Amino acid sequence: MSVPSRLSEVFKSSEEIKFDNSQKFILFSDCHRGDNGWEDDFAPNQNIFFHAINSYYEKGFTYIEIGDGDELWKNRKFEEIRKAHNHIFWKLSTFYDENIEKNRLYLIWGNHNRKWKRQRNVEKYLYYYEEGTGKEPGAKPTLTPLFKGIKVREGLILRHSETNKRIFLTHGHQGDWLNDEIWWVGKFVVRNIWRVLQVMGFKDPTSPAKNNTKRDKLEKSMAEWIKDKNGNKEKPDLLIVGHTHRPYQPQNNETPYFNTGSCVHPRCITGIEIEKGGITLIKWFIDVNSAQGGILFVNREPVTKGVYKL
Repeated sequence: MSVPSRLSEVFKSSEEIKFDNSQKFILFSDCHRGDNGWEDDFAPNQNIFFHAINSYYEKGFTYIEIGDGDELWKNRKFEEIRKAHNHIFWKLSTFYDENIEKNRLYLIWGNHNRKWKRQRNVEKYLYYYEEGTGKEPGAKPTLTPLFKGIKVREGLILRHSETNKRIFLTHGHQGDWLNDEIWWVGKFVVRNIWRVLQVMGFKDPTSPAKNNTKRDKLEKSMAEWIKDKNGNKEKPDLLIVGHTHRPYQPQNNETPYFNTGSCVHPRCITGIEIEKGGITLIKWFIDVNSAQGGILFVNREPVTKGVYKL
């Protein structure tokens, strides 16, 4: 299927959540959390990410992860990922509440964590995790709640109550032939070939993030889909995706296509904040305070000038 038809398909089946100017959201995608080994692209930025989500939690933001949070193409076992980044999952669990009125965590699956498309996998691995081996020999391990009752979506719609505009959130791999239609081939290549070649410095042939021609084509298709709305109620007013790893925020008079970027950029992570009726592309990075003898600290700043107003 084409990019437009797949985006339309997901949009029509996505749940809608209303919000107003008092609510705040932080959107990250493409964390690609791994097992903390040589091939774990998330590992170098994990401290930046942890500081960022701590800050957002304290400020009352709702966390939305727009796909590829867990790297389940390179890694066979989610449990190894959870153990390697236990502090990250612990913090994310503080956002989550089974009571929908209190819940501040939403997860969207992408091509690299497509495993969460199946609810039985979500229930098996994300509801609980095993801790310890029990108090007595042969006793069952203790099950500790992680995201009990959570539903991982392919898409989500945020409707702004003041303007009635609908913001469509999805990963952005839809219609990307190798990552959507024949995703199992991409998975095989990444797990059995690319994982070895990565250490040698080769670029991932399955990834639009490292293939400029493929990335440009995919982003153009998504932008054209959202641009050609013309009062069509079966299309959203804004589109926010990830997948290509290239962060983007338009001006208010431009095509309402946004991209969160990723959390595996060299030296920084990028995301999108929605607050007070505005959308801002931001980055968190390691900065230097020269006035205090070169002390390193985690800093946050907008990537582009201005705020996109809903």
